[in-house]
Amino acid sequence: MSATVSIHQGKLEGDEQGGLFIFKGIPFAAPPVGGRRWLAPEKPASWTGVRDARRFGAVAPQNKLMLSALSAMVVDGEQSEDCLTLNVWTPALDGKRRPVMVWIHGGAFTIGSGSQSLYDGSVLARRGDVVLVTVNYRLGPLGFLRLADVTNGKIPSTGSEGMLDQVAALEWVRDNIAEFGGDPGNVTIFGESAGGMSVGTLLAMPAARGLFHKAIPQSGACHTGAPVARANRTAERVLSRLGVNPSDAGAIRALTPAQLLTGTLLDDGKTPDPELGMAYQPCIDGTHVPRAAIEMVADGNASGVAVMVGSNLEEWKLFSLMDPSLHKLDRAGLGARMSRRLTAPTADALIDAYDKARAARGESVTPADLFNAIETDRVFRIPGVRLAQVQPRHDARVYSYLFTWPSPAMGGVLGSCHALELGFVFGTNHMPGMAAFAGTGPAVEKLATQMQDAWLAFARSGDPSSESIGKWKRYDEARRSTMVFGANTKLEDAPREEERRAWDATPDKIFGSL
Repeated sequence: MSATVSIHQGKLEGDEQGGLFIFKGIPFAAPPVGGRRWLAPEKPASWTGVRDARRFGAVAPQNKLMLSALSAMVVDGEQSEDCLTLNVWTPALDGKRRPVMVWIHGGAFTIGSGSQSLYDGSVLARRGDVVLVTVNYRLGPLGFLRLADVTNGKIPSTGSEGMLDQVAALEWVRDNIAEFGGDPGNVTIFGESAGGMSVGTLLAMPAARGLFHKAIPQSGACHTGAPVARANRTAERVLSRLGVNPSDAGAIRALTPAQLLTGTLLDDGKTPDPELGMAYQPCIDGTHVPRAAIEMVADGNASGVAVMVGSNLEEWKLFSLMDPSLHKLDRAGLGARMSRRLTAPTADALIDAYDKARAARGESVTPADLFNAIETDRVFRIPGVRLAQVQPRHDARVYSYLFTWPSPAMGGVLGSCHALELGFVFGTNHMPGMAAFAGTGPAVEKLATQMQDAWLAFARSGDPSSESIGKWKRYDEARRSTMVFGANTKLEDAPREEERRAWDATPDKIFGSL
């Protein structure tokens, strides 16, 4: 059945399916095409008549996902610069003012979309009586390439246009979500990986202040952002690889999305340039992101926002699949790898601390497993811990989690890897390919129920305690209470504390980026 709703821009026609009303491909900003490329998003145009909102909009231009074995993670559909749309799942088109959950997808700021089947909002909307929104934003060179300096202002992009898209989507939610039965005064943003890093950045952005009231950064927090100097080096390298002169703004503007997407690849056109690391990420430009996000949050920029933050136990094992040399790593090689991220004495001390702590628990201490554990914590866990440490100074409603369920895929080599929690949170482990990744059976269903209950309770009240997991204590530095989600979900004080302490003297700039 079809359903219609009137918003500020005009009327929309969506679908009614299984007791939910679903509206797809709603434009929340003007198409960032032509002269609008690399500019901040502008307000969307209105329309007359009824706009069809029964199909997802185009996805942002992007290269193919390297790990595309899971069909639920594949990004299907037409790619277009005209991609600034969002999707809404709601139990009713009434004035009930339900909690609103806005999902920001991950994908290293270069891949993904709000229309991936993994992020289907039906289960959360139905189980929690919430309004679920998924959004697109500009990715890669169209959303995170800083050209203002290298072109002497001819192209004024700041390197954070993709973040400004997310702000525009939240403004749309504020102005329109009541028409979908949602409460604009109770908005929770949540996201994973680059989406979690986006959530962490939004906590610091002045433009996002007041647009949301709760935040759930998953596997990423407030430590990912490129200083201007790094963003400029990336821009110079990309333009050089594309063979265009930074002074020729016309030639840069004439580049097609397909051409731009090759700017961070090696000559084979497939392999990312390792010297660029995570080339595209929000730029700490002094304006949109005034300073490093963790500094802004520590100073109180997110005061009044409840936070639930966490990560997966073995995040890095997913990325190890793309590192064939890792299994040959010896202790000297591990030291060399870590010394590229840290100074040599610090790197050696860190390796020793992980070796000792893991051996005491009976865990593997091969150089490969030590590297996986250290990188898991450097990029994902410790940024979440540090956010959980500073935010209680400004709002006591801070909760920490650790996801430990292991994937049965590939004989178990993935462990509790990056992205594994997503199907549990969204209730989409039934999607094609997910059973092999997440597992099946009563234990899987129980864990999914526990996580959905927690996420929904937090969105409703700012407290994730629920009947299925019991009382979830707030995080503080004295006890570091952490909900460990796994085969035996329970609250623990300071899990893996020895490893956390090993990072105490490490500055924030070391964390959160590749």
